[in-house]
Amino acid sequence: MSGWGGNLSDVVITSAGLQVRRAVAVMDQAQGGCGPVAEDPENGWLYWLVPPGSADRWAPRSHAVCLGAPHMITLPSLNRTAPPGPYWCRPSASDRLVPLGPLRKAPEQFRPEPAPHAALAARLGVSH
Repeated sequence: MSGWGGNLSDVVITSAGLQVRRAVAVMDQAQGGCGPVAEDPENGWLYWLVPPGSADRWAPRSHAVCLGAPHMITLPSLNRTAPPGPYWCRPSASDRLVPLGPLRKAPEQFRPEPAPHAALAARLGVSH
């Protein structure tokens, strides 16, 4: 497992429910293959890796949270593409990240539940 945080990327966290699979498909179309997205089955979340500094430009959303430094999450090794444990549902391809513009719209359109806000507030002490 490797860590995330700091200057490599920020992360948008959504539910990993069925509704968000449609958002992944939309991002696949927008990017010609979605940028890196890891699934954490234990928490029921998707971690969308977005450009560094995105958390500073992220307006509150009802179905997604964007975090940047100093927060840290644990990401799966790059070759892990299936459970058990966290895995890449869209593996990282070189230095490409998920673009923030289209990703802002997808969770609001598909409304993946449960929203991660309360669980993140309890775990990390953040409110977004």
